[in-house]
Amino acid sequence: MPCVRALLGLLATLVAGGAVAFLVYCVYFDHRRRGDPAFKRRLRDKRRAQQQTPEGRGTQLWDTASCEKLQKLFLQELQLGQLCLSRGEHRMVAEHFSYALLVCGQPQELLKVFKRTLPPKVFEMLLHTIPIICQRFEAEMNEQEYLEDDAD
Repeated sequence: MPCVRALLGLLATLVAGGAVAFLVYCVYFDHRRRGDPAFKRRLRDKRRAQQQTPEGRGTQLWDTASCEKLQKLFLQELQLGQLCLSRGEHRMVAEHFSYALLVCGQPQELLKVFKRTLPPKVFEMLLHTIPIICQRFEAEMNEQEYLEDDAD
């Protein structure tokens, strides 16, 4: 029994010594790293870059008011598409659902739902209408940006 206790004591001493050595190693190299002028410059540059990024683009992209507008537009286009589907106006269904796909957060999932629920003829029309609506939407957005630039 005394032999086992001595072995456990030695093992505990070695583990404690290793932990202390590791901590000394970490403190020494951290002190050396923080004293390096190049490290301070890199850290300062990194912090400046992080401060400029969120204020520049992030706030404009995730404006809650614009997200609510997009969600409202999405639901409106879906409702109009369903109304046109019940009336049998297949071209209008494809147009409204294409606009809904444009503002949807997960268009692949919505396309899968459309494929399962829409008649095949209407789904084919939808697939052909998507590029046309995308081009029209891009043209409208470019025109709106042009008008906003002229106002400034």
